Amino acid sequence: MAVVNRLLRSTATPSSSILSKTFSSITSNTDRRPLSPLSHSSLHLRRDPKDRNVQWVFLGCPGVGKGTYASRLTALLGVPHIATGDLVREELASSGPLASQLSEIVNQGKLVSDEIIINLLSKRLEAGESKGETGFILDGFPRTIRQAEILEDVTDIDLVVNLKLNEEALLAKCLGRRICSECGGNYNVACIDIKGENGSPGMYMAPLLPPPHCASKLITRSDDTEAVVKERLRIYNEMSLPVEDFYRSRGKLLEFDLPGGIPESWPKLLQALNLDYHEDKQSAAA
Repeated sequence: MAVVNRLLRSTATPSSSILSKTFSSITSNTDRRPLSPLSHSSLHLRRDPKDRNVQWVFLGCPGVGKGTYASRLTALLGVPHIATGDLVREELASSGPLASQLSEIVNQGKLVSDEIIINLLSKRLEAGESKGETGFILDGFPRTIRQAEILEDVTDIDLVVNLKLNEEALLAKCLGRRICSECGGNYNVACIDIKGENGSPGMYMAPLLPPPHCASKLITRSDDTEAVVKERLRIYNEMSLPVEDFYRSRGKLLEFDLPGGIPESWPKLLQALNLDYHEDKQSAAA
């Protein structure tokens, strides 16, 4: 696991602690249309060569569990978890100028445009920078080659974790997602029990049920319908799989097949990241 050990250490960066690049520079080629005025801001990523924390990306199909595992790792490593899906939902809830446009895109299961995502991400990174945040785990970005190129142009990504899950389980997991309308807690009512066949291992994922006080307040996300979920998966396979190749060719991609639910997958993910010692130290200190 020498590669992961190397990636866990701070990566040397240029002398400037903040590297700003305009998006127009990445889209100057004639075969790309220029970005709209919405996205003419710059990504400002803190890049201290001495004490920068990890800068990781989580890839995977919608609903695979990127947010679940990324949020656990951010708590372990002390870096912010930045999920572009959350940024989109926050913008939708704000009734801002993008809300109606985003509502139509999300409800149809389409990918939000690069311009909008980059604009939202730039605002979030600038806000974190002003609070002294260093490092991050990005969840849901980049989803296209263009986004990956933009990100590479402004910062160094240490590691890209690609979470993979059986498609049957993935569909059931997405359709079983529920949110408490009062506290915002995320739960899943699906009990997934897939029998192994033709040499493929079986899989069991227990439901993640809410506490009694949330049980009567559960709602389903408007985009968690079978038609929309299947469309999201189709678009992901079409547009985002090349991003895996982008990072694979750079030696930064870690493929991780989820063997089951959180109890089965979390310890194995820590082992794959060579972080199991970190969890042991934290447990001992508790």
